[in-house]
Amino acid sequence: MASLRDAHQQFIGHLQGKSRASATILAYGKDIEQLIKHLQAAGKNDPLEIATEDLQSFMDKLAKESYTAKSISRKTNSTKTFFKFLKSQGLIQQDTAQALQHPKFENKDPRILTKLEYRALRDAARADTRMLAVIEVLLQTGVRIGELAKIRVEDVNLENQTIHVPLSEDTREREIPLNKPASEAVSKYLNIRPKSPSHALFITKTGRPLLIRNIRTAIDRYFRIAGIKEAKVNDLRHTWVAFQLQAGVSLLTVSKLAGHKRLTTTERYLQFIQGHNGEGKVKLEEL
Repeated sequence: MASLRDAHQQFIGHLQGKSRASATILAYGKDIEQLIKHLQAAGKNDPLEIATEDLQSFMDKLAKESYTAKSISRKTNSTKTFFKFLKSQGLIQQDTAQALQHPKFENKDPRILTKLEYRALRDAARADTRMLAVIEVLLQTGVRIGELAKIRVEDVNLENQTIHVPLSEDTREREIPLNKPASEAVSKYLNIRPKSPSHALFITKTGRPLLIRNIRTAIDRYFRIAGIKEAKVNDLRHTWVAFQLQAGVSLLTVSKLAGHKRLTTTERYLQFIQGHNGEGKVKLEEL
């Protein structure tokens, strides 16, 4: 009979075989690794030995260690997916994770930066050509940080002033207009971009692709320098969506350019803005 460790490896192979996004596989892998360590510490190595109470004790332990409800909910989802896989492979007879309950948590309202705030962020990064370009692309196109990390040099068309977001499991392929501030910032960055075999648009000084955590750390630093409190990288995306809607760009256009899977996701921003005039104009607002 397969041990938990063996089952874990089979699960990762299963996800890879389904061409799941590398970030998704990594997240599932880490969550299940953490779960297995907890179960093994309790002397349980066989999937058949695991009861719902064992899984709940892991979630309770996370809560005591000050994990957020949102993080615990994600690990609950990973656990449910893992045990569903175990049952499909005949490694367990009963899916003991099925009865596992997600913790309740409230989705916070999106943090929308004011003009003063995003201009202060821009000013704080003014001397850092690469990070200024990163900030401008995030702020002026509304792309997700994960999408930004995957954008290649060839995805940027400065002549047509567009940026191409490649297709992936978590991302809708799309072309987004690149306005003057963003195209100028990217152009200046490309002039000083280190020579590298990497096709990634944003790279380190040694020529390696700039990772999501690198981008997040750098922007968090500029938030602090600019004196902007309780803001995160994804708030640049929230700000872009809100400002476009407030300027009268149609819901459908904003939803499509933001890569939202549902129009309702875009609609929920309407309650956080003032002066939406419903004109449905096509031209995007410059932030």
